Amino acid sequence: MMRIALVVTTYNRPDALAAVLEGCLKQTDADFEVIVADDGSTQETAVLVTSYAARAPFAIRHVWQEDLGFRAAAIRNRALAATQADYIIFIDGDCVPPPDFVAGHRRLAERGWFLSGNRLMLTQAFSEQVLRDKLPIHLWALHDWLRARRRGQIERLLPLLRLPVPGWLRKQLPQRWQGAKTCNLSAWRDDLLRVNGLDESYTGWGLEDSDLVVRLLRAGIFNKSARFAAPVFHLWHRENDRSQLAENQRLLQEVLQATHIRAAKGVDQYL
Repeated sequence: MMRIALVVTTYNRPDALAAVLEGCLKQTDADFEVIVADDGSTQETAVLVTSYAARAPFAIRHVWQEDLGFRAAAIRNRALAATQADYIIFIDGDCVPPPDFVAGHRRLAERGWFLSGNRLMLTQAFSEQVLRDKLPIHLWALHDWLRARRRGQIERLLPLLRLPVPGWLRKQLPQRWQGAKTCNLSAWRDDLLRVNGLDESYTGWGLEDSDLVVRLLRAGIFNKSARFAAPVFHLWHRENDRSQLAENQRLLQEVLQATHIRAAKGVDQYL
């Protein structure tokens, strides 16, 4: 049986993380572990993780690093080093998984490919209501989402649909790196180690996931779509500080023109 680790990246949003972990508790496929990859949150998050770990039928572990600014690449690398799972699913701590999420990734996982999934964006007011009233959106049926769409609480319904997409169609854009994001991305752990994980040269918000995908493609690991099989419900959040974005764009342009597959500053420092 393929061992799966669900890596959930978080920073000081215990209310959103609780909604994500509620979704984890209701998975139809409970044969996985959760690693909360914590980019320097306060003690409140640690207490929350401990309380969910006591309730869950699977392991929930907390991997923490000091708060030195936005370092998503580094905390994901630490989480990757902390597990021996065969297969890694990355989501963010504000992306609530529906009950068939892990099962969908497991079913579509295939050697030589990584999976890129999609997300359903919730509006600010609706996200605040979900967290305030603890609405179990992970259990909502299609009619609940249709009502939310009529109320303007979500932009579109398309990501929600479960369609029997044939395997060849999922592989139509094998070299596409644009749009693949670590809020819903999965890959074999040994493939991630082969490219040395995420590159920690990227600090601040943005593009560390694009860099990872570009290097996976260069290593011969191709993009398979998980659309219409494993979406996440993305809670609204204030836009992250983008002061480093121009520098990160410069780094990505360099990578696109380069030939290396291994991250310069990657997961090997934690192994």
